[in-house]
Amino acid sequence: MNKKTILVVDDTADTLELIQRNLLAFGYKVFTASSVNDAILLLSKAEFNLVITDYKMPEISGLELIRHVNENFPTTAIIMITGYATIKNAIDAVKMGAEEYLAKPFTNEELFEVVERVLKKQKNRQSWESVETEQSKYGLIGNSLAMQKVYTLIQRASAANATALITGESGTGKELVARAIHYSGERSSAPFVPINCGAIPEALLESELFGYLKGAFTGANETRAGFFQTADKGTIFLDEISEASLAMQVKLLRVLQSKEFCMVGANRTQTVDARVIAASNKNLFELVKNGGFREDLFFRLNIITIDLPPLRDRGGDIVILIRHFSEKFSKEMKTIAPGFTEKAVEALRGYSWPGNVRELENVIQRVVVMNDSQYVHVHDLPEYMRYSISHKQYLNKSLEVVELEHIKNVLSNVGGNKTKAAEILGIDRKTLREKLKKSE
Repeated sequence: MNKKTILVVDDTADTLELIQRNLLAFGYKVFTASSVNDAILLLSKAEFNLVITDYKMPEISGLELIRHVNENFPTTAIIMITGYATIKNAIDAVKMGAEEYLAKPFTNEELFEVVERVLKKQKNRQSWESVETEQSKYGLIGNSLAMQKVYTLIQRASAANATALITGESGTGKELVARAIHYSGERSSAPFVPINCGAIPEALLESELFGYLKGAFTGANETRAGFFQTADKGTIFLDEISEASLAMQVKLLRVLQSKEFCMVGANRTQTVDARVIAASNKNLFELVKNGGFREDLFFRLNIITIDLPPLRDRGGDIVILIRHFSEKFSKEMKTIAPGFTEKAVEALRGYSWPGNVRELENVIQRVVVMNDSQYVHVHDLPEYMRYSISHKQYLNKSLEVVELEHIKNVLSNVGGNKTKAAEILGIDRKTLREKLKKSE
């Protein structure tokens, strides 16, 4: 038996009795109220999973009840029913916080389907709010199968002393993985030195990596150690290794083969005991075939390979990451972390994330900074990702229905602003008014 508790509000006794009887038959606990005032009184005395309210009632309308529930009981789901079905009514109800809109007359099956759908959304939302955001022992976030494979490879790499190559798109966390390997291994007490090969001009890269003697070149007013010397006994992380020139690749190969290098301006070699971890967002094997990367260096680097999955291939990890970053930035701002509506999460999950975790972190920071309510809605997200939600649900609907639903969604996202909606839809306000009029 389903123990969910539902409050039904309608000023018509026959409608109340019919809905109550049907919901009881489906196994729900059902309370009824014949006015908004009675409903508010019941809400103050008991907890309800769902409120089903009529739209048009004397004295106080169902919209006002929806507003009250949304503001005071944000975890309670809402369905609005009415015999006056128009897109405007639907938009108003959704703006106030209703999950679904059910037009009279409706069948028992339609009632049951919408109630089940709304309660499932509520369950998903509660699951989102209870998501564990604990970091793994490597400081990485995510429990997907793809990330479990990464954790296994980190464990194996940290137990070895071989060179490692980390591949993956920009923003996937390659440096985090490199740090995890270092701090989980025997070299954890020695320095971890990260270098972005693409951020240092070619003319300076050699002197930065290997150091230089006083007088080696104009401006060398003192002898200075390089990053390899700093990383002695520890790990040097060469990020974006593909950006190193072929001439620099020869010098890097020598360090990997013999543990020896020459400071700029020196005649004698020095030895260094530093583990090398390299990373690239480019396909090094393809670069080798095209002559853009040395084959011998590639094989020296490619002893242990860890390929980081893009965020779009990490399944439910995105929800964990959303929650993690939301709490992180809310803590920094000394505010309570907002929740995310199902549609907002759906939009975030439907986006392709070309910038991966780094892009997601930036988006969530922006949302937390700009948001001033308990929940983040679709319209709070950057405009370019508001309409990335999958539209597979439209495949069995007529073009007219799809068009009207899309108009309704756009209007909802812009807060009912018809001028803005018409601009997004690429039509003028007159055409928009005509299309809305057809649905009334």
